[in-house]
Amino acid sequence: MMTDVVESSGSPARNGRPAGADPTGAAASRTGTDDAAAAERIGEIRRRIDEIDSTLIALWQERAALSQEVGATRMASGGTRLVLSREREILERFRAELGADGTQLALLLLRAGRGPL
Repeated sequence: MMTDVVESSGSPARNGRPAGADPTGAAASRTGTDDAAAAERIGEIRRRIDEIDSTLIALWQERAALSQEVGATRMASGGTRLVLSREREILERFRAELGADGTQLALLLLRAGRGPL
């Protein structure tokens, strides 16, 4: 289970709130900070993260479809369901670039394209 951690900033307080605090507390509930400038920057960064996530999802779906097409074409021509040397190549590329997490990501990508073994 994931939880947000909110820490005290140590900023001088006015009326029980840090300087520059959002009196409604809305920014803090969305960003983890009462500082308006920091909350705005966090919002900007999160919007970019959301754009990247949308792109990743679209690319994931495209990759899976292409991989399924490769498999179907290979099998229709009498080939094997899998080419393990190709899977090892992909796993190694992701591991080299991203470490252990890259290996896990590559395994998920491969599964999305070929289905579970």
